[in-house]
Amino acid sequence: MDGYQGLTALIESAWEELNGSDAGRRDLCLDAVSDVLETGRLRPHDAERVVERLVTIALSDQGYPVRESALHATCTASTHYKLPYRVVEPLAVGADGFEPLLLDYVLAILGSTHDQAALPIVERFLHHPHLEIRREAAEAVNELRWSQQSTETAQ
Repeated sequence: MDGYQGLTALIESAWEELNGSDAGRRDLCLDAVSDVLETGRLRPHDAERVVERLVTIALSDQGYPVRESALHATCTASTHYKLPYRVVEPLAVGADGFEPLLLDYVLAILGSTHDQAALPIVERFLHHPHLEIRREAAEAVNELRWSQQSTETAQ
């Protein structure tokens, strides 16, 4: 088994264990997925598939720690891979349902896409009652606007 196969095998093993484990163990499985994403060594298509699964977990799991770990892993992916907006768009659709600490992750992820489709969603949170959310929203808006200006300048 080469190094790449080893990485994908780690992820597959984590997915298998995730299905039948308690919340604490599921949290650890997602930490392992995050560690693999942090290597930056997955092919973009494989990283996108992993993130799609993480997004589903973040939106559907009942356990806060598991959802937090899924979002943390997605944030990790967003620093090592260029994630298309379509991959994380379900987070935008469900943004209003996240607790403030989890919403920080969602806003950072949306900003990292550099896709202007995320801008209206992120801008909605500039007036959120929690200061931390307003700050994260402002950072995400700045990142999205910066990327738009960079694209316009390059053309």
